[in-house]
Amino acid sequence: MEVEADILKGEWVDPDAGKVRLDDYITRWIKDRDLKPRTREEYERIVRLHIREQLGGDPLNKINAQRIRSWRSERLDSEIGRPTIAKAYRILHAVFATAVDDELIRRNPCRIKGAGQEKADERDTATLDQVFAIAEHIQPRYRLLVLLAAFAQLRFGELVALRRNSIKLDTMELRVRIATGEMEDGTQFDDDPKSDAGKRPISLPSGLRGDVEKHLKLYVAPGAESRLFLGPLGGIPRRRNFNRVWKAATKRAGVPADVDLHLHDLRHTGSTWSAQSGATLKELMARIGHSSTRAAMLYQHASRDRDQAIAVALDTLIVDARKQAEK
Repeated sequence: MEVEADILKGEWVDPDAGKVRLDDYITRWIKDRDLKPRTREEYERIVRLHIREQLGGDPLNKINAQRIRSWRSERLDSEIGRPTIAKAYRILHAVFATAVDDELIRRNPCRIKGAGQEKADERDTATLDQVFAIAEHIQPRYRLLVLLAAFAQLRFGELVALRRNSIKLDTMELRVRIATGEMEDGTQFDDDPKSDAGKRPISLPSGLRGDVEKHLKLYVAPGAESRLFLGPLGGIPRRRNFNRVWKAATKRAGVPADVDLHLHDLRHTGSTWSAQSGATLKELMARIGHSSTRAAMLYQHASRDRDQAIAVALDTLIVDARKQAEK
């Protein structure tokens, strides 16, 4: 009678359909997703380290809410970082949601409120003096890279993907079109930014004009598609190698040893300055290329005039800092 009722309500699920092992299903699930190479690699790594051994051998229809709660508790007890566990949980939730759509199971067993949310630790921000000090003490070919990380709020992959024609000197506008990704094996590739919002124009402070002109003259080949930043041997900078250069520069610049400052923190630093200049959340997120399924429509339509006003406000910071340095 219960089966007949479920069939009439359109809720009946063939109990044999869900006998497929999670390991087999999740492998196929990742393969069928339209994922960027780095994202696919990250998913496969998380599944390998945190899901396959613990849950992979179980049939989909045998993994219930209690099993998921136990799995999560075991991960937490293993002192694995909460952000990592949250990522693994989000993958599981998405996988089981697809299994429900495929009519392999009736209900998603991932029902722990807030388990997929991650709260990152508050990162350090740099002072204006520290940004300029690091720029002065880093290898000269990377000086502009540091300044753009802070005053254009660019990610590392966006920075090393910039070409000569990415910057219009007459309008002091930088355009992000692509990002350079790096796989775990060191393979580098150019791809679209993390989201559609990542393709964006950014107004630069006019106080950086001299820095841009000098860099173009000394370190960039004549062609329009020549990369803005290359290593001493002519290769595309790699995160690991650049991190060594960065750490050496922060030490020489006098950044306190207890301040764990990364290049990516300059993006957060610059965004903070932009917000303090009066930028609205909508304008700020458009400038840094932020996007999500909920926020994309809100963040992608900032006024170009207002973006230029943000650059002017940042320019005031640069001028004041340089006047102070001259004194």
